[in-house]
Amino acid sequence: MDVQPLLVAGAWQAPREPKGQYRAVDPATGEAIGPAYPVCGAADVEAALAAASAAADALADTPPARIAAFLDAYAQAVDDDAGTLVALAHAETALPAETRLAKVELPRTARQLRLAAQAVRDYAWCEPVIDTAAGLRSHYAPLHKPVAVFGPNNFPLAFNAVAGSDFASAIAARNPVIAKAHPSHPATCERLAQLAHRAVLDTGLPAASVQMLYGYDRALGLRLAGDARLGAIGFTGSRAGGMALKAAADAAGIPAYLEMSSINPVFLLPGALAERGAALAEEFFVSCTAGSGQFCTNPGLLVVPDDADGDAFVAAAVARFKAAAPGVLFARGVQAGLEEAVEALQGWGATCLVGGSSAGPGYRFRPTLLQVAARGFLKHPAELQREAFGPASLLVRTRSEDEMLTLIAHLEGNLTGTVYAATDGRDDAAFARIGRALRPRVGRLIANRMPTGVAVSAAMNHGGPWPSTGHPGFTAVGMPAAIRRFAALHCYDHVADALLPPELRDRNPGGVARQVDGRWRTDDLAPGAAA
Repeated sequence: MDVQPLLVAGAWQAPREPKGQYRAVDPATGEAIGPAYPVCGAADVEAALAAASAAADALADTPPARIAAFLDAYAQAVDDDAGTLVALAHAETALPAETRLAKVELPRTARQLRLAAQAVRDYAWCEPVIDTAAGLRSHYAPLHKPVAVFGPNNFPLAFNAVAGSDFASAIAARNPVIAKAHPSHPATCERLAQLAHRAVLDTGLPAASVQMLYGYDRALGLRLAGDARLGAIGFTGSRAGGMALKAAADAAGIPAYLEMSSINPVFLLPGALAERGAALAEEFFVSCTAGSGQFCTNPGLLVVPDDADGDAFVAAAVARFKAAAPGVLFARGVQAGLEEAVEALQGWGATCLVGGSSAGPGYRFRPTLLQVAARGFLKHPAELQREAFGPASLLVRTRSEDEMLTLIAHLEGNLTGTVYAATDGRDDAAFARIGRALRPRVGRLIANRMPTGVAVSAAMNHGGPWPSTGHPGFTAVGMPAAIRRFAALHCYDHVADALLPPELRDRNPGGVARQVDGRWRTDDLAPGAAA
């Protein structure tokens, strides 16, 4: 069977060194679908690296208006091609076509691209700073090197390696992108890359600004991650995969921005349970099983008081989970990983209350609740924090607020942490103590909402302490902060005005917000303001 071409060096072309082929699989049936895609060899990766490296300086010198025009054109192409993209993503992932892909994920994908375009136009990511007395001027600037982006299986559009936030951020910072298509949805990746390539050509960016490779073996992926020609890596996926790439990147001094595993602890305070326990059980069920639980913000650890109200909550949750149909998972590997995780949690002392097994046809798993007493959890806290990626969660029953605080002291870093409190104020003091303890262990502290949703907002932090991410100071969602991951801080010391980047010159015709001598201003500086 012939394989699909690669997008390399500004053109769709046959692989130079194919090492095999694969097809997408319909996870609802387990049957292969669509055309064959190549497993790339070293010559294909080298061709992409060489082309991206050759294009890096030209892209860095491209006027911001043209970068913004590309991002806007690509966003419009995504909108215009919505029917095709949704159909492809649905076929390859079994995610709901209308309620998830068409109404949520595809609009989010286009919105991220447009927000990146706006951040480019207003220079928000550059943070120009001028010290006239010292004669210093600095800003964030392109890396002048390509960025390799590895997308996840769970967001075929909004986190796609050739369309998602990492992609948009790297391009907004004027760096070429080498995208790695995910094997769970290659046709979706291919279609997005076609739209992106067309927008590249239509807006006059260097042709190799966007490239895409399909599969390659682990050793070749690590070789790419450790190639000194790369400027940075953006990765969303498993802890094992992320840490392997990070080790290779670290050896070459390449920044690796990783979003990995997170169990997103949720604390239910006594007043909240007494006030609305049944409603919280329903809210928890919906969050845990949405998308078959395949979210990085899935509530994987729920801390519930060990009292009558807690018992009633657990009973209501068990009934809801028991009545639900098995959820469809993205791939056999996801199913196997979930089976192993659930078995391991039971091996370390958790009891399975409902679910806990796979089902057919295709790749399905029964919604699962496990439970352990806090004293049991505290005997093996590391082992019982294993992520069970899918429609599964571990309930930890606590006998006091002090036990909750002790548990928090043993938590790893997470993307989110949630605290539910009563609306009448009776839990407020406890909320303050729990929230204070939880705050340094999570990227986003949430009150009275399940963690599943991640708003596309400049104020959003979709990051957190290790091992949820590889760096606690950056976010994978939200412009302009997400863009700065793929930028370098450039400082100019007594450099002549005419030789400075436009946003650092005395004149400021675009009205860019700049910090001048400690104050944010948008006006021109007097000529020769630098000492």
